Amino acid sequence: MISIIYPYRNRDIQRVKNSLESLQFQTNKVFEVHFVNYGSNENYTHQIENLLKGFSFVNYTYLYTKKQPWNKSKAINSVLKNLETGYFFVADIDMIFHSTFIDKALELSKNNEAWYFQVGFLSEEESKTSKKFEDYTIKFKSNKEATGLTMCSVKSAKAIRGFDEFYHFWGSEDSDFHVRLKNSGCNVNYFNEKLLMLHQWHKIYRHKESESLTADLQVSGIVQLNSCYLKQTIQNKKTIVNGNDWGETQTKQQFEKLVAHSNKQNKLISNGCAEIDYFLFQELPNLKPGIYSFQIRAKQQNTSLKTTLKSVLKNKKTQCYSLKTINDKLLFHIVNFYRNNPYNYNVSKDLKSITFVIEKP
Repeated sequence: MISIIYPYRNRDIQRVKNSLESLQFQTNKVFEVHFVNYGSNENYTHQIENLLKGFSFVNYTYLYTKKQPWNKSKAINSVLKNLETGYFFVADIDMIFHSTFIDKALELSKNNEAWYFQVGFLSEEESKTSKKFEDYTIKFKSNKEATGLTMCSVKSAKAIRGFDEFYHFWGSEDSDFHVRLKNSGCNVNYFNEKLLMLHQWHKIYRHKESESLTADLQVSGIVQLNSCYLKQTIQNKKTIVNGNDWGETQTKQQFEKLVAHSNKQNKLISNGCAEIDYFLFQELPNLKPGIYSFQIRAKQQNTSLKTTLKSVLKNKKTQCYSLKTINDKLLFHIVNFYRNNPYNYNVSKDLKSITFVIEKP
């Protein structure tokens, strides 16, 4: 049995439909699909749930992480931890599968090794067409440096506690998984004898990163942080990562409790540099058990000539961080120190405040 895991959040429904339809026409039906909705918004969730009703081989899970950054590793691990036997394959909603993919995957799984696959990339124009797999015109092919789309035995993956949940947003979690599999003694092979997958075109998500604050959670420099973390994994020859709670995400009850708390009371924090630094380095680490809600807003600036002259003469002008800088600093702290806590993080639609709610055990 091949268990195919689709991590998903707020992506084009048509690409999902194309991918699942290609699985519907597999010559071998010995597979199942686990579709993980990692906290998509209400609009995408409604659309995807309606779409999945048409595919009987899909097992669907919604995770209450819509007020947390994207974490592909946690999405995958939430399924992997509960699988018992066999092989799993990490899919991508952009993939169109050759009709013999499952046949080949089952054949390769007999030697108890991990495999990842070459992919043919389609142009934007070609992705809008509907053809037989063999009739698509391929723009270019991936090489063995592209480490996503991995198939591995459940036993081998569980032995190293799955994908490292440190990685947030984009970058390096697939390469990290390969490194640790090899360190544990598992062979990782690259399959390019026959093209079995096509990649539907989309804009590169990393290129959508903004230098300004956005309501859609982003953080500048995360790819570089992930890269540095991967280097340490390689140098330290890591195998096992995560804690015993790997694969777990906050429950519906925890999510709703955090929302209710934030609606009742928030501690207000200004964007003054000293106040933010104190919050990050002293207040947060020393919180006692409980639920805490914080709202960060920019200080109201008094622009009167009298006040400005007084500040200059007394040299007491308060140094402030921009909300974008605060966003990046706080998200970095969450990724590094609080990623396993129940928490909600929200940038207001008017981009004038950040609300952070956290439960400390």
